[in-house]
Amino acid sequence: MFEVFGFDIYIIACLFFVALIAGFIDSIAGGGGMITIPSLLLAGASPLETLATNKLQSSFGSFSAARYFYNKGYINLKESLPNIIIVFLLSGAGTISVQFIDTNALQKFLPFLIMAFGIYFLFSPQVNNEDRASHKRLFILALCAIGFYDGFFGPGTGSFFLLALIMLAGFNITKSLAQAKLYNFSTNLASVLFFAFSGNMLFGIGLIMALGQFIGANLGAKMALKYGVKIIKPLIVLVSFIMSIKLIYENIIVG
Repeated sequence: MFEVFGFDIYIIACLFFVALIAGFIDSIAGGGGMITIPSLLLAGASPLETLATNKLQSSFGSFSAARYFYNKGYINLKESLPNIIIVFLLSGAGTISVQFIDTNALQKFLPFLIMAFGIYFLFSPQVNNEDRASHKRLFILALCAIGFYDGFFGPGTGSFFLLALIMLAGFNITKSLAQAKLYNFSTNLASVLFFAFSGNMLFGIGLIMALGQFIGANLGAKMALKYGVKIIKPLIVLVSFIMSIKLIYENIIVG
């Protein structure tokens, strides 16, 4: 069999298309990591290689979606810069902390938190395309917590950013999705910089998947703007429940 970067060419092709699909879904509803992480593990990457490589490729997806939303006028970089810096620094702190703290308790609690998030999106009348009043101090605190969490653990980060932006920043669902992608790119970038020096990042595989992520995220962002809340809300609910069931199975039933 023909190999590239130590992996069979067919496996690499599969990882490219997996990343494309994950990027598409993640740019609309989050949760792309639940597709790419198992795929990297099945391809033969070690757990640390998987985490590092996943951050590399997902950063291209979040960048692609954020770039598209910015070009369409949904992101104001000047206003967002302080928040970008906050989540970047806290994500870096989380990436360092995860090396010293046991995450088992968090793994068992997380699926129920994500399921509650999905239920909120399913039934809340606030999830629409209308802006509302903001709660700035609570929003900043939420950004700090989510930024740290993404570097520390990660699953569901995009969903948590969305929830904070809708409930606390007062943004409508489309603006929230755009901002969430911007903040997610910042947290991903911080983790990539720390992982890059760990020796666990599979740069070749990661960059091939990054191309798939970039294409998929751009397509997903276009779809989100075209159909708005009609596609964003149901997909977020679906992804949240699937992610919750997957995490419950892996960390509670099997683990």
